[in-house]
Amino acid sequence: MTEPDTPERVAGGALGRVAGTVKEAAGSVLGDDQLAREGRLQQAEVDAEREAAAHQAQAREAEAEAELEEDKAQTEAEREQLRAEVEAQDREAAAEADRAQAQRAADERAREEIAGANAREDTGETVAEARERQGAVEHDADARTAAELERRARAAEAAADAIDPEGGR
Repeated sequence: MTEPDTPERVAGGALGRVAGTVKEAAGSVLGDDQLAREGRLQQAEVDAEREAAAHQAQAREAEAEAELEEDKAQTEAEREQLRAEVEAQDREAAAEADRAQAQRAADERAREEIAGANAREDTGETVAEARERQGAVEHDADARTAAELERRARAAEAAADAIDPEGGR
C-alpha cells in the first residue's frame, strides 16, 4: 500500500487503464477504499492523457491544415501577381508595337509628302520652263511679225513716195 502523502507515478496507456481497473477491483474486494480510489484515479488519468493526446493530434492537424491553406493563399497571391505582371508586360509590348507602327506610318506619310512636293516642284519647274520657251517662241514670232510689218510699212512708204514724191508737203 502507498502512503497518501507520497505522489505516485501511474502507468499510462492501455496497461495503465488495466492496472487502474485491477487496483479498483482489488480495493473494492479487500475493502481498501484508498486502493480503489487510486485505481479510479489511474483510470481517469489514462482517460485524460488519451483525451489530451487526441486533442493534441486534432490541434496538430488543424495547424497543418491552416498552414496548408496559408501556403495555398500565398501561392495564389503570387500567381495573381505574376499574371498581373505578365499582363502589364503584354500591354506595354502592345503599346510599344502600336507606337512603332504609328512612327512607321508617319515616316511613310512624310516620305510620300516629300516625294509629292518634289514632284510638284519638278512639274512646276517643267511648266515654268515650257512657259519660258513658249514666251521665247512667241517673242520671236512677235519680233518677226514686227519686222515684217516694219518692212511692209517701209515698202508702203516707198510706194507712196514713188507716187507722190513730195508726199503732200
